[in-house]
Amino acid sequence: MTESNDIAVVSLDQPLENIADELGRSFSEYGFAVVRDHGIPQELIDRAEAKSKAFFDLPTETKLKYKIEGGGGARGYTPFGTEKAKDAEIFDLKEFWHVGRDLPEGHPLSEFMAPNIWPEEVDSFKDTFSTLYSAFETAGLRVLEAIALHLGLERDYFAKTVEDGNSVMRLLRYPPLGDDAPDGAIRAAAHGDINTITLLLGAEEAGLELLTKQGDWKAVEVPEGALVINVGDMLDRLTNSKLRSTTHRVVNPHGAAKDRSRYSMPFFLHFRPDYTIETLESCIEPGRESEAPEPISSHDFLLQRLREINLA
Repeated sequence: MTESNDIAVVSLDQPLENIADELGRSFSEYGFAVVRDHGIPQELIDRAEAKSKAFFDLPTETKLKYKIEGGGGARGYTPFGTEKAKDAEIFDLKEFWHVGRDLPEGHPLSEFMAPNIWPEEVDSFKDTFSTLYSAFETAGLRVLEAIALHLGLERDYFAKTVEDGNSVMRLLRYPPLGDDAPDGAIRAAAHGDINTITLLLGAEEAGLELLTKQGDWKAVEVPEGALVINVGDMLDRLTNSKLRSTTHRVVNPHGAAKDRSRYSMPFFLHFRPDYTIETLESCIEPGRESEAPEPISSHDFLLQRLREINLA
């Protein structure tokens, strides 16, 4: 565990009481932490990376078969030149695929979550990413337990809030930087995440940066195979910014790295669509109750933000 005031780097393979406050400190100061020993098998990570690359290597016309018109990018393929950061004028230099939760027919939340689609051109794609989705969720729940302990809540406080949540796993490809990229475009412009927490695999390559409280860009350095965890806007709202959703970006590389693709896999862990995000009483200073954000359902908050980033 880190002993400095830098971004926390902790192992999840220990009692959560040992790391809860260190994670809380890091999320409060930076909105980010790094987690080792997260329980997602390296063999599964390697297999998922290979399947992701195999999909993105398909011809563009093949990938476009899996673009769902009017779906807001919630499932399937979103092509290069679509997503923009909030308030940005230029699109991000990336393409991606989304895997969401599969709900049984007749489930009360099925109206909020479209069924997944799967590319038939890549063997074992569905099995691989269904397994990885579950592994991400398990790791995310453990991080949320640590957050609950830090906030003085019951350890399992968040379990019901995210049960059957609208969580999304994104397979990301940032193509090599070509001469046809718009002036000023970068791989991922400065933005905050919408969701509760994000778990990111594949951040070892340089490029991920966060904006500090002092207004400086700080590189996030990640050990091989570790997860980067960051606070999303929903958790920021719930905690009245005690835990910060921090602006971050992925900058363009230099040298040989600009001529190769970059791949990563973020998992956006969400509250249930019918969960009301109402600021925790313990996160409101006495006498400042009126300054707390208005309660809002996580689904309405999600739709509001998707419109801002050109996905709805």
